[in-house]
Amino acid sequence: MLSFITLVCLLGALAFPTFMLCITYPISHKWALFWSNYITTHTDRVVFAILRYYRGFNCLEDKESQKDLPEQFLVISNHQSLLDIVLYLHFFGGLRTRFVAKDALGKAPMVGKMLKSQEHCMIPRKGGVSVAMRHLEQFGKRVLERKEIPVIFPEGTRSKDGSLGSFYAAGFRRLEETVKLPVAVCALDGGWKLSHLKTIMKNLNKGAYRTKVLKLYPAPQTKEDEKLILEESRGLIQKQLDAWRALPSDSLEV
Repeated sequence: MLSFITLVCLLGALAFPTFMLCITYPISHKWALFWSNYITTHTDRVVFAILRYYRGFNCLEDKESQKDLPEQFLVISNHQSLLDIVLYLHFFGGLRTRFVAKDALGKAPMVGKMLKSQEHCMIPRKGGVSVAMRHLEQFGKRVLERKEIPVIFPEGTRSKDGSLGSFYAAGFRRLEETVKLPVAVCALDGGWKLSHLKTIMKNLNKGAYRTKVLKLYPAPQTKEDEKLILEESRGLIQKQLDAWRALPSDSLEV
């Protein structure tokens, strides 16, 4: 019964802003941006509140880990769910955070239009490496000019079971060589449990969606520096995932 109520409440929270975004997107960029920003600053809180109330599933953000972050930086993180985007928008204060994502997400009614209207980086599947690198370079110049926070997921795709995949260097390197920003390594866990409605309905009971800044690296000066950051960051993230998963399911520790 609680699973059904949870589903109804989630659909109710998402339905109206999604509808407004879909009808305004082809008509007015201004209004599409308004509803996109509304979703990232209001609807996310409602969704996480519903999950906490009905399923005992908490959104736990280690805000203390942000205390040494500069005004602008590049984020690399593991990736588990489309909701990772919403989580980081909330974690880093919403409107300045911009993501690197595949253009296939453009087909998603809410997420796709939100990413496009807010001018995140949508990497085309067709066109090869040169096209992808050009999009990343243009995106890097844009976030620098607007003083935004770029986020890239080096795994390149979502983890369906929460396991940590391989990190790919090309996208991170091109973006970092464009922005030349300090690199914040972040970890998140719990998002894979929110990947599908079936998971929410049947398996989501207690637990948490956690995120934390693990380490801040100065802007790398060489390719060797970039390689070291990518290698070390994967180890740091895996260590944090292991620590979180050793906690009791009802733990509120971040």
